Formats: sequence, structure tokens, C-alpha cells
Amino acid sequence: MPSALPLGDPAPSDGLLPAQVLDGAAGRALGLYVHIPFCAVRCGYCDFNTYTAKELGGGASQDAYAGTAVAEVELAARVLEASGLPARRLSTVFFGGGTPTLLPAEDLASILTAAIAAWGIEEGAEVTTEANPDSVTPESLAILREAGFTRVSFGMQSAVPHVLKVLDRTHEPARVPQVVQWARDAGLAVSLDLIYGTPGESLADWQHSLETALSYGPDHISAYALIVEEGTKLAAQIRRGEVPEIDDDDHADKYELADRLITDAGLGWYEVSNWARTPEQACRHNLAYWRGDDWWGIGPGAHSHMGGVRWWNVKHPAAYAGRLAQGASPAAGRETLDRDTRAMERVMLEARLQSGLELAALETVGRHEVAGLIADGLVDPAAAFKGRLVLTLKGRLLADAVVRRILPD
Repeated sequence: MPSALPLGDPAPSDGLLPAQVLDGAAGRALGLYVHIPFCAVRCGYCDFNTYTAKELGGGASQDAYAGTAVAEVELAARVLEASGLPARRLSTVFFGGGTPTLLPAEDLASILTAAIAAWGIEEGAEVTTEANPDSVTPESLAILREAGFTRVSFGMQSAVPHVLKVLDRTHEPARVPQVVQWARDAGLAVSLDLIYGTPGESLADWQHSLETALSYGPDHISAYALIVEEGTKLAAQIRRGEVPEIDDDDHADKYELADRLITDAGLGWYEVSNWARTPEQACRHNLAYWRGDDWWGIGPGAHSHMGGVRWWNVKHPAAYAGRLAQGASPAAGRETLDRDTRAMERVMLEARLQSGLELAALETVGRHEVAGLIADGLVDPAAAFKGRLVLTLKGRLLADAVVRRILPD
């Protein structure tokens, strides 16, 4: 089942934001995240806030969801204006899930149209939707492109049938090149998401998936290590001994193989788990998260962030729809990040980027660790000499350990 929401302070029913969010707002980009909380099948490894028809229960409807999301778009526009924030056009929009393309393309288009009407959109803005390979058609992709979408991220995950089966993915591998071509024909940029470390996946299986994905010529690839979340079907299968445990050494071998093959194919890493064919094809929406920009999250369980204030919506689609039907904010709670927390999160996130982290952002104890990190082969010495902490390949494999060393106790 979906993971629990974080603890926090009560959020006001009118959604108004504290004055803190005004500080420097004009200089921060504004993004929009739209959560589509529906899936045809719940994958065994997934703990996202998504629901199948069986799990959804009464009081919520996929058919009515677009109208409910538009209601939050309109509420968000009123809240930002009433809170005194300067008018800003959207720089990025990202539809995630769940499976956004489980909704009709016309519904996704209507949500985007409402968002553009509310805020406007920057010229050349990035507008992405996630999609399963078996949830799109040439016609639906053409509708999305006409509405203003610029990019589609397909959940390929693997090219190996037995790996897809363990992951409970529903598409056939042969479907992926077909949908990539349909997206290209529609004028959309293409990203492919892959997962490595699935129980039973050999190194040869992973190499086959990488080589297959690269043969489709994507603009962008994300490759994530499988994480077993408590409460998921996969966690229960591992606990019962039905599938093998996750192996950290196996993850490391597969990451190194991914970096070598993806780099050889002409894509460059820009974040530990992400590679793009050109810097312009890096996912700008995710970069906005990692750099601490502002974004509003639409949908049940969606998180938002403005100037160090973070909040999250109620989880269930029925509760979410009910709040908005009453004209109230769907926010369940929020937190105001203090200076130390914001500084810590900056280190945790920017250290993962190829552009690196300014050494000046570190406290004295962290700066003193850099020489040791260079000696251990975890940090690029040339970049450090220029005042930035940039991870080596070995450092990317141990990114969490690097961050622990440079943060104060």
C-alpha cells in the first residue's frame, strides 16, 4: 500500500502561505507537478500513492478526476496571488503517477490548458508526462503534443520478460520501440526509465536491457536501483523467501555497466541516476527539485514547495475531491524549513549533480573532509580546486556515504 504522509503542522483550510515564501520569490522558477493517482495494476515494488480500480473504493472517480485537478489549479492560482507572490509563468510541468496516460489524453490536455490559463507558460518550457508503454496510442500522443506537451517518459524498466514479470509490469518488450516511434512522430522528446537489481536479474539481463534501450535512440535515460519498500508485495515475497534478497554489490556492478554503456552511446550523466544526450535534454523539472526552486503539486498526496515552506495533500482521491468540492485547500499538513535544514537539503541534493556543490556551501567540518574524499577517489580533485564538490564514478556509487561525511553530526 502507499507509504504514509509525513508528520507536520496543520495546514490552513484557505491554503494561504506565510510571508517567508515572498523572500526572493521573483528570482525562483515556478514549476507544476500533477499527480495522476491511478494504475491498471499495482506493481509489486511500488509504494507510491496510486490506486487500482479495486483499491479506489467509492467516492472517487477516474472520470471526474480532471475536473477535480483543475479545481486545485484554480485554487492554487488564487492562493499564490492572495499570499502576495509575484506573477510567474510556469517553467516546467510534469505529470506523474501512477499512470497519467491511463486517463484520456483529452483529460490531461484540459488540466494543462487550465494551468497555462492560470499562470501562463514560458516560451520553450518543458512539459512532460510519464507513460506506460501499453497506455498510449499514436492518436493520444498527438493530442498531448497539440496541447503543449513536449516530452514523454516511458516506464520501460527492462527488456527481459522474466524481469518484467517479477516487477508486475504489464507491457511486452516489443511494445517499447513502437511507442518510442509514435512519440517521435508526434514531435515529443523521449526518456526511458530503467530499473536494475530486480531479484533474478543477471548482469547479462541488465546489459541486454541497456543495449536495447539505447538502440531506440532516447534523448534521456533514467536508471534506478530497485529499492524494496516495506509494505509492498515484493518485500513480502523476499521475506517469505520466494525471491532472492537485494544485493548491494550487484547494484554497484550494474550501475558501473550502465554508466559505461550509456556514456559510450553519447549521453552524459547530470545526476547520479540520470543521463541526457545534451545538457538541454536533461529533465529541467527534476533539476528544479534538486536546486530548491518553487513548485505546486496538484493531486492527492502531492507535495509542494515555496521558499522553504513544504506542504502535502490528503492522500485518498475521495478525500482530496471532497476538500476541493467544499472550496477548501486539500493540504493535509505543512512544515517550514529552518536555515539548517535548508542548508542540509541543499548539500544532499546538489552533491548528486554533475554540476556539483559549491564548497562554500559546506560548514568548516565538511570542507575539512574534502581532502580525504579526494584521497579516497570519491571527489574530482580538479573540480575541488575550482571550489566545487563533484563526485567521481566511485563517488556516485557511494553518494550517500559522501554526503554523510560532509554534513555536520
